[in-house]
Amino acid sequence: MPTEPVRLVLTEDAVRLGRTAKDRADVIDQCGELLLELGAVDPGYLPAMHEREASVSTFLGEGVAIPHGTDPSRVHVKQTGLAVIQFPEGVDWGGSTVNVAIGIAATGEEHLGILTALAGVLTDPDKAARLRGATDPADVVALLNPPASDG
Repeated sequence: MPTEPVRLVLTEDAVRLGRTAKDRADVIDQCGELLLELGAVDPGYLPAMHEREASVSTFLGEGVAIPHGTDPSRVHVKQTGLAVIQFPEGVDWGGSTVNVAIGIAATGEEHLGILTALAGVLTDPDKAARLRGATDPADVVALLNPPASDG
């Protein structure tokens, strides 16, 4: 089965801008709560997001982290979804600074398409800066959902 395009899982209602967090755990909590609010996961997924972070940092670079659960926690995923939360003041992430956290819930391998699209943003310093400084959820969706090519 082909990977699911990001545009199917990222919508403006999944984007929160201008937020604050006291620490990395608070960021993960906020991402998990938003995934829960969006109906992507059940409550059992949230502790697994902290478990994943304890085993390996989800910091990607360019001020972005991708909190997500462990493989066994997929049983708590109702549908693939993203939760994008921006922290303009930055949050310490084990010595790095995170300005954007993208919570990921995937039922299978759909997250690979999500990561591919995200890599396209993070490898372009201008796009990464636009993501960190976005003031409109539509801009975030547009950045992470590039237009489909007509092939």
